[in-house]
Amino acid sequence: MPRHATKIVATLGPASSDPALLEAMIRSGVDVVRLNFSHGKAQDHIDRAGLVRQAAQRAGREVAIMADLQGPKIRVGKFADGKVMLETGATFVLDASRTAPGDLNGVGLDYKELPRDVRPGDLLLLNDGLIVLKVEAVRGEAVHTVVHIGGELSNNKGINKQGGGLSAPALTAKDMEDIRTAMAFQADYVAVSFPKTGTDMEMARQLCLVAGAEFRHKPALIAKIERAEAIPRLEEILAASDGIMVARGDLAVEVGNAAVPALQKRMIRLARRQDKVVITATQMMESMITNPVPTRAEVSDVANAVLDGTDAVMLSAETAAGRYPLETVQEVAKICAAAESASEAEIDDDFAGETFTRIDYTIAMGALFTAHHLGAKALVALTESGSTALWMSRHRIAIPIYALTSRQDTQRRMALYRNVRALLLESSTDRDTALHQAEQRLRERGIVQPGDIYAITCGEPMGSPGGTNMLKICRVT
Repeated sequence: MPRHATKIVATLGPASSDPALLEAMIRSGVDVVRLNFSHGKAQDHIDRAGLVRQAAQRAGREVAIMADLQGPKIRVGKFADGKVMLETGATFVLDASRTAPGDLNGVGLDYKELPRDVRPGDLLLLNDGLIVLKVEAVRGEAVHTVVHIGGELSNNKGINKQGGGLSAPALTAKDMEDIRTAMAFQADYVAVSFPKTGTDMEMARQLCLVAGAEFRHKPALIAKIERAEAIPRLEEILAASDGIMVARGDLAVEVGNAAVPALQKRMIRLARRQDKVVITATQMMESMITNPVPTRAEVSDVANAVLDGTDAVMLSAETAAGRYPLETVQEVAKICAAAESASEAEIDDDFAGETFTRIDYTIAMGALFTAHHLGAKALVALTESGSTALWMSRHRIAIPIYALTSRQDTQRRMALYRNVRALLLESSTDRDTALHQAEQRLRERGIVQPGDIYAITCGEPMGSPGGTNMLKICRVT
């Protein structure tokens, strides 16, 4: 497996649920396994989480589990024949009061608020924007439209409004129940679909804290940026989250395909500046659902996200339902490694004009700067909360970062941090003992050898979260 700093998130599904295959995927570079709560029942997710933990243990790697909430179902209903073919220029009615199966004239709605969210002239994009309807009139519960771009429309396809403006709340009753399920197996990350404000994320965090209290578990929260309304409020959403996901599918439908690449770069830049993690998602390796090799455009897409500084790239249907889940992971690992080898460290520029006010943050930055200029073999952080490793990982550096912690929940959370490899270390309150144990772990794993220099940070007294106050430069004897 080529060593790559950028992490790989893989969605678990029918194509990847075989224990031996999942273990092979983890060995090949999967760092985070995503459980999609849009499909399956509570027990299915609990069983799959157990499958992931067992596969990771056999592979000798710790991976994080991400519970991805479904969010509001903004969808059409079902059709009598399962689907219809809409012709351009035809009329079509979206009727919130309709209970009968749909036909060529119209269909019911899972999302009953649509008639109050639209007005004449609005464009509705169905099935990821492949079908476009223009609203002609709203009469009671019925939205009358003309088909602008036709095509095949089948059961339960999604609806977006161009420019955004659908009022559905980010968290549904199902999401609240799913949060309880995710806390039961202690998901490391919870991804919230369709948040529009920081308040949406604060509400999700409170629900997670309440549901996780009996398990003494606090997950990290990822905001999926997929609504047009979220873009002007990115900073407040980031402030209320532990990271964001550039969810390019729904976002592209709402803001237009052409706007997404620049938004992706801006979101990655902003997340790193605010010391948050960022995942780039949707159609990264789409052709590998059915083909054993990616297109050159997909290779460039993944490489550009890596060069932009994303923490992770995410695979969805490619690993959940595709024919080549293992090969897809292997290809992404190779692309990440190649892109990173062509990327230059920019440590000095990052610190120009910066003022640091926190001791622990200053130590982390000092370690980065010193290790870079000394050509250290490794950068090591003894950390309880993982904050020191997170701060270090926000900067481009060719030196691998090893985070040593006594907490398994911290180790798993750090699986998503770019360029960080998290290892468990027996807790010690004696500084010299802890430093000796740390070097032993590095030597056992072949990370350092006699003559190598490494930089290590820790806190004194030992074991206090947020207490990093010491940097030591060591030469292995």
